[in-house]
Amino acid sequence: MQQLHTPHVVVVMGVAGTGKTTIGPLLAARLGVPYAEGDDFHPPANISKMTAGTPLTDEDRWPWLDAIGGWAHGRAGLGGVVSSSALKRSYRDRLRAAAPGVVFVHLTGSRELIEDRMSHRQGHFMPTALLDSQFATLQPLQPDEAGVAVDVAGTPEEITERAADALKGLPEPAR
Repeated sequence: MQQLHTPHVVVVMGVAGTGKTTIGPLLAARLGVPYAEGDDFHPPANISKMTAGTPLTDEDRWPWLDAIGGWAHGRAGLGGVVSSSALKRSYRDRLRAAAPGVVFVHLTGSRELIEDRMSHRQGHFMPTALLDSQFATLQPLQPDEAGVAVDVAGTPEEITERAADALKGLPEPAR
């Protein structure tokens, strides 16, 4: 008899340029759950600041994280994938406070690879100049955080497969 599987609510995280917006929808399709683009949860003021090359403050990020957390909470028991840089532990704690069962897929890669990919992107509001502030802010997943780190070398399909395989190793979400 097939065991019932409760899908995870997954936050695809990482610095700008790691492929959250590419891998997120592919992973959602692979898992058979909906995808939400984290950038769509930003209030207009945040997008204006980022477009101007001004890094967001924590105060700027709280309403954005709360909106993502609300979406993730609504997907508990149903599954879903949402992108969010979630660079600091405090940001991930904020998401977990709203949606305790979320798990993280941290897309990781060398600064050189990520900068190269960013230099080839069209129509995205995050300039490569902000990459240094992203790496300076990044606090990788800690051992007590539910999640996996996935290398972004290779094709989007290869990265997605690595992420899906890594998620299989996590405990089932609580029902």
